[in-house]
Amino acid sequence: MEHTDRPWLKSYDAEVPPTLDYERTPLFSFLDRAAHKWPSRKAIVFKNWSTTYAKLKAMSEVFAWNLRETGVRKGDRVALMLPNLPQTIIALWGTLRCGAIGVMTNPLYMETEIIHQFNDADVRTCITLDLLWPKLEKLRDSLPVDTFFVTSIGEGLKFPLNVLYKLQARKNNSATSVPFDGKHVVPFKALLKGKKTFTDTRVVPEDTALLQYTGGTTGVAKGCILTHANIGANIQQCQSMMHTLGQRKETFIGVLPYFHIYGLTTCLVWPTSLGATLTPFPRYVPLDVLKGIHKLRPTVFPGAPSLYISLLQQKDIAKYDLSSIDCCVSGSAPMPVEHMEQFKERTGTAIAEGYGLTEASPVTHFNPIKGVRKAGSIGLPFPDTDAKIVDMEVGGDPLPPGKRGELVVRGPQVMKGYYNRPDATADVLRNGWLYTGDIAYMDEDGYFFIVDRKKDLIISGGYNIYPREIDEVLHAHPKIEEAVSVGIPHDARGEIVKAYVVVRQGETLTRNEVMAYCREKLAGYKVPRKVEFRTELPKTMVGKVLRRALREEEEAKLSARNGHRRTSDPDSNPAPEPKPEQDASGK
Repeated sequence: MEHTDRPWLKSYDAEVPPTLDYERTPLFSFLDRAAHKWPSRKAIVFKNWSTTYAKLKAMSEVFAWNLRETGVRKGDRVALMLPNLPQTIIALWGTLRCGAIGVMTNPLYMETEIIHQFNDADVRTCITLDLLWPKLEKLRDSLPVDTFFVTSIGEGLKFPLNVLYKLQARKNNSATSVPFDGKHVVPFKALLKGKKTFTDTRVVPEDTALLQYTGGTTGVAKGCILTHANIGANIQQCQSMMHTLGQRKETFIGVLPYFHIYGLTTCLVWPTSLGATLTPFPRYVPLDVLKGIHKLRPTVFPGAPSLYISLLQQKDIAKYDLSSIDCCVSGSAPMPVEHMEQFKERTGTAIAEGYGLTEASPVTHFNPIKGVRKAGSIGLPFPDTDAKIVDMEVGGDPLPPGKRGELVVRGPQVMKGYYNRPDATADVLRNGWLYTGDIAYMDEDGYFFIVDRKKDLIISGGYNIYPREIDEVLHAHPKIEEAVSVGIPHDARGEIVKAYVVVRQGETLTRNEVMAYCREKLAGYKVPRKVEFRTELPKTMVGKVLRRALREEEEAKLSARNGHRRTSDPDSNPAPEPKPEQDASGK
């Protein structure tokens, strides 16, 4: 593509080149370089525990040796089912250094989700938390895992907090007894014992680093094949676009979950390449985050709209000094303009929005740091990232500025494909282009705007939710005749799940009963927040439920209620700004 086909280049900051000279290397080389340049710099700070880059590198090398001693070889899949902890960071670097492939697993997953992911990836080794052991122990016969390495939050603490943590766990009856046998269930600490080290020198940039599971634009979760080169390219693109970072020692606040590719790239791998200090938070508790910012003085805050909004809603926010933050990155969902303005007033720092998807490691677009930031825009494509808007049905040539169509991208960060899913890969990767499933338009200056989704994927608080999965759970309820789930607009979370339910004749069912049933079957973030009972659902002539018709009903309600319509999209009837609404029960 010629530069004339990339109108976004004229909107770049002067410091951002149109193309990069990439350092193509295994990901753990970025840790090695940080340890060489800044050996005594703090790599991780967690509560009263910390470690330097030199020690983190050494721990990852010992970890890799011990992991290899258990039989893990190059290309084997290792699941990391952990919240944000120092152990998660050590385990990731050690796993990659061993030549294995990381399978980042959401600790909130329910049994069926764990069984699918572990069997699909053929996970033989799992690194997890003692609090999650009861769930995994029940599933052992359904999983291919040979060895579980189990840690505890207390192992990431120093005296006296480690002792106090154990005492508190006993007091709360939350202490978990893990049946360590030294062979199949092993303490995590065993992976850090001894002085022997290992680095698999056969690892090349084209090797797979992660199988990162996502549903893509629809369907069951699929493993995106992300190579060392894919993720390495993306962190270098991040750095080029956010060129003001790294000129001093940075501290990144680690609130986004590491098991999510957005959190992994922006809160773990990228800051490591900068020799920044990582501050992991295992749970998002707004008050804890405010206290952490006040105490730790982070300079970079990668987040999502729901995180920023919930912080702004804290009554005591004025008590905490948030002025250390120089850079705020927001992704995963659109950020309401009014909340962006409130956050800037509170911290003095503007939130810069970007866009990405798991299949692209994940970032493809970002607003300029110094230049114009357009409200509602996902920004400009990264260097070496081509983007265009194509016809939603046939693809093909790019549509002119202002015209809606499907956003497609290509670049060095785009995945190799879906693991063992050639048909699904062919659907989204065509002639080198990744078809995102998002409906968007580009303006004359090369800024892109997402206006809708081609598929029915729901994004709530940064999590991908696949309505078909919720529908199947609802349909299994003995009192439900029909059901369908839809994503409806929500100020803080982007979208929330609403279920429309038709009850079997002669049966009675309440909203709370439906939600309680879903909580037993689904991860918490997938549970419908609203339930509406109907006598019938809108359908096509062939009996297919019209999800879009239900969404349009919700939008019409919001439009009538708000009396406010979106005006930023030049190429269609304007849509209403999302606002909270009452649920079907009137609560």
